[in-house]
Amino acid sequence: MELRHLRYFIAVAEHESIRVAAEHVHVTQPAISRQIHDLEEELGFALFERTPRGLKLTAAGQAYLRDARAALNQLDVAARGAQRISAGVQGYLRLGFVENSGWDGIVPNVFRRFQEEVPDVRIELVPMNTPQQLDEIRAGTLDGGFVYQYGPLAEPLCTLPLTTNDVMLAAPFAWPLPAHATALARQEPPRVALRQIADWPFVTFPRATYPLYYDRLIGACQACGITLNVVQEVSTEAAMLSLVCAGVGAAIVNSANLGRPPALCRFASFTDLSIPMPLVFACRTDAPEPALARFIQTVEAMRLAGAAPG
Repeated sequence: MELRHLRYFIAVAEHESIRVAAEHVHVTQPAISRQIHDLEEELGFALFERTPRGLKLTAAGQAYLRDARAALNQLDVAARGAQRISAGVQGYLRLGFVENSGWDGIVPNVFRRFQEEVPDVRIELVPMNTPQQLDEIRAGTLDGGFVYQYGPLAEPLCTLPLTTNDVMLAAPFAWPLPAHATALARQEPPRVALRQIADWPFVTFPRATYPLYYDRLIGACQACGITLNVVQEVSTEAAMLSLVCAGVGAAIVNSANLGRPPALCRFASFTDLSIPMPLVFACRTDAPEPALARFIQTVEAMRLAGAAPG
């Protein structure tokens, strides 16, 4: 049995005429008669009674018509759903992001724009650090993620560059900055030299959290002639800022945190320390699934537009 058998049967049942049904489905009368005959032969019972006035459904034919219509309707629904998935406007994505990248800028704007434009793709957002994201993308448990890249990534990963942040000082609000720490503009954070606060206690994270960045940070400090007085290590930047607010120590953090300044913490830019922090979207080099390809289009469009809101 083929789909055309059902379509021809439904057409004949609705029009009660081989001639009218043939005109409706654009086939010859002999062809449609043969298809109805073949269908009845396969089923093993008559679908129509032949009368002088035309064709009339048998009781079995009436029951078969209901189920045939339902079956074709379900196939049409399945086809439309598959078409939407193929077009990338329906589906599911599991995406990672470094938490501080979500406060402001291109990452939240991309998420908002994509959900507005493609509401039938469900997104699960998973905050995690860069190495964890890269491991899960390689394993296929994440479709992609917003990460900070400090060196080339091995296959099977590729990246789309987005923006570059820098490091800045996070200090307890109760701690006075050096007297000559000034801001270049009224709304910008003050500027301070790391050398001026070399004796301060610092909180940081263990090297195992992100070895590439940790080595770059320690190397940059040593290039300034500074060995940080580390009094405590914690695994996340949010925890570091919590300890800063508690007065445990200062911290060197991502400038993305300006998008969510803690109430008991003040930020300052460095005059003698800079560590570029390239934010990228990472995914596998394989041909992406349609929903991911559609998401990458949105990322690229927002990047080219400068990530302007709205």
